[in-house]
Amino acid sequence: MLKQFTLLHQLPRQFMPILTRSIATSTGKLTHPVSLSFTDTPKPSPQEHPRSQPIVVMHGLFGSKQNWKALSKAMAHRLNTRVITLDLRNHGESGHSEEHDYANMVNDVVHFLKEQSVDKPIVIGHSMGGKVAMNLALKHAAHLDRLVVVDMAPVKVKLSTEFAKYVGSMKEIQDANVKKQSEADTIMKKTVSDLGVRQFLLTNLKRDATGDGYSFRIPFETLGNSLEKLGHFDFVPGQDKFDGKVLFIRGVKSKYIMEKEMEAIRSFFPQARIESLDTGHWVHAEKPEEFLKLVTDFAIEK
Repeated sequence: MLKQFTLLHQLPRQFMPILTRSIATSTGKLTHPVSLSFTDTPKPSPQEHPRSQPIVVMHGLFGSKQNWKALSKAMAHRLNTRVITLDLRNHGESGHSEEHDYANMVNDVVHFLKEQSVDKPIVIGHSMGGKVAMNLALKHAAHLDRLVVVDMAPVKVKLSTEFAKYVGSMKEIQDANVKKQSEADTIMKKTVSDLGVRQFLLTNLKRDATGDGYSFRIPFETLGNSLEKLGHFDFVPGQDKFDGKVLFIRGVKSKYIMEKEMEAIRSFFPQARIESLDTGHWVHAEKPEEFLKLVTDFAIEK
């Protein structure tokens, strides 16, 4: 039995250099690919054949690869396959850029798959990572075997005002030059009442180089300026399709995949199967065993 998964892990402190040079595209600025930090969990039994294709996992907004540490090990063990968890641009230990949109995040991932010789993986994405995964499938179908989308629909939405509050709270903490994590929590508590959300957001707060205080390792102002773009989904129903196998896993207590989104899902992903778990938005964290069974069964499905 997998131990109860938690979002709260000790995260590494350093991050990759900032990359901002860009080239022109018809949709805006497409930066040179940002170097993505990753954790590579090899298959546990090298002499035995893997039960599935390798797996690549992408986190949600303000998250990191560390959020998937326990689940990645469990998937590698159950499927005897390689599992790679990524830090998307402007998150975790990956490079930073002023451009934060799905075109650039997909460009980063395609570059990563080529650079690391990851051939046709199963791609799993939660929330923002789910939209990156869907964009990848619709634009670069040849790069993946199948797709798992966790609690995110292929539709354009306006992100909750809560995200802007999170960014504002991070700025207040940064400006306060806090010396203790508890001081940061006290400041954030004024706008973020949920303890779990505060703990999750504060995993991005790390000791600074001097060791005297704390600062955020993510460019929260860049992310705040990108919130509108993160609600976009720039594809045409019935015209843009991914014909491979797709599994959507939704939380029934979440509002990210409602009945009205089902038609859009089947339009873009004709082979999609939609499963529901009795959770909120953090499906994989709230029901890890049930989530693992759905994913591992899907990974070996013929």
